[in-house]
Amino acid sequence: MATRLAERGRVGAALAEIRRLEQQTSAREAAGVCEALARHWAQGSQLLRAIVACKELMRLDPGHTRTQLFIAQLYARYSPAPVEASGELLSQELELLPDREDPVAVPLFSMLGQDAFVALLEAVEVRTYITGHPVIREGDLGSSMFFLVEGRGDVMRLLEGRGPQEGPIVEGGVFGEMALITEGPRLSSVMPAVPSLLLELTRARFTELAQRFPLVDRVVRAFCRKRAADHLLRTHPLFSSLRHEQRRLFSREFQLQRVAAGATLLHAGEKGDGLYLLMRGRCTPFHVHPDGNETPLALLREGDVFGEISLLLDQPVTATVRADVPSVVLKLGRPAFERLSSSQPSMREVLMQMAKERLARTARLLAEG
Repeated sequence: MATRLAERGRVGAALAEIRRLEQQTSAREAAGVCEALARHWAQGSQLLRAIVACKELMRLDPGHTRTQLFIAQLYARYSPAPVEASGELLSQELELLPDREDPVAVPLFSMLGQDAFVALLEAVEVRTYITGHPVIREGDLGSSMFFLVEGRGDVMRLLEGRGPQEGPIVEGGVFGEMALITEGPRLSSVMPAVPSLLLELTRARFTELAQRFPLVDRVVRAFCRKRAADHLLRTHPLFSSLRHEQRRLFSREFQLQRVAAGATLLHAGEKGDGLYLLMRGRCTPFHVHPDGNETPLALLREGDVFGEISLLLDQPVTATVRADVPSVVLKLGRPAFERLSSSQPSMREVLMQMAKERLARTARLLAEG
């Protein structure tokens, strides 16, 4: 029966069949079919489907452990007691994973040790969504991430003139991961295009996991950094001239940093240390007068680049930049920026134009003040 259900390939239908079996016979017999189904999917490179079947098995048999360990042995990258991987090592290993969404190479699972893998499997929850009911809504505070097991989700960005749509999330897709490492509003909505099945990991469960298994926290941060850097290099006009391999190489150079409210990212009068892109939050640049007074300049919002003037002109930073709220930035350090800009004249031209426009706006604001 398990083979027949697995060959159909639809998780929702398989779970419904198992629950009918539970009602007609016994929970024990249903659990046996569910275990066989989870193993079949796990051995068939369908990790997320195997996890859903395993979650159902745990409902039927709360003391069950062998199937969780079986799946972990197949997919976890490290031994049961791994040496804690560094952020640099994790970033390098993430680069080896496919660029496309892949239910086999889900980094949050596949880059863990076996014990952490099992703990994560037990922490996620199965969710179902019908068409027309958003999984996440743009502007709402995020508190969890999702793995799309079955179905399809349309990504919508409608606020602040961001454009109507970014493209679909397909089976194996991961989204919402930034909500695990920082509080802030969702940057897009995800609307199921068809009835969909997902796995959800909440920030609360993630925090518990990270305390027990620090590698979980490192994997999530490395994954967030790579995803954010890849998206920036792929979509921002500044990097449009880069070839695929160049984007892949420079993606590794970006650092993902959380910034506390009130923290200073750039200090006027000091040499700039990198190019920044504001991923989450809001920052304000200030012109610092000789007497120490400050004049606020144009607000920096998500998607804005700053720090380029000091790098391009090789001069001290012209304005102090502080975070108004808890924020997340991508930073490209000065050495990497210089290598990239020297090899890409078109990128340097775009940055020079941005710098001129920002200097002109600053001059107007100061003149008006």
